[in-house]
Amino acid sequence: QVQLVESGGGLVQAGGSLRLSCSASGRTLATYAMGWFRQAPGKEHEFVAAISWSGATTHYADSVKGRFTISRDNAKNTVYLQMNSLKTEDTAVYYCAARPNVGVSTIRDTYAYWGQGTQVTVSS
Repeated sequence: QVQLVESGGGLVQAGGSLRLSCSASGRTLATYAMGWFRQAPGKEHEFVAAISWSGATTHYADSVKGRFTISRDNAKNTVYLQMNSLKTEDTAVYYCAARPNVGVSTIRDTYAYWGQGTQVTVSS
């Protein structure tokens, strides 16, 4: 069992930056691929970014490519999402998720463990 806890969300002006963290307990994340998803009010969960267990492979949604960076520190059992040049449309609850497989995935149902989410609000 893996417990995931997100942190780092908050209110930021458009153009600003935030760094989200996802800390794990219960098991090492070193054998899990990780992903970030988000859900805006009234919308479905949306894939944001994913990273392989080693960190060698990453994948981003087109909407965040060039602005967001996913990374991980397996020694600290933590995954990060650096978000730059934030836009109002990035406002959502952001969730991290763990996938017991080495490869990245954009598919929500392939992730077995989820955090509770952290709110990101971008004001104009």
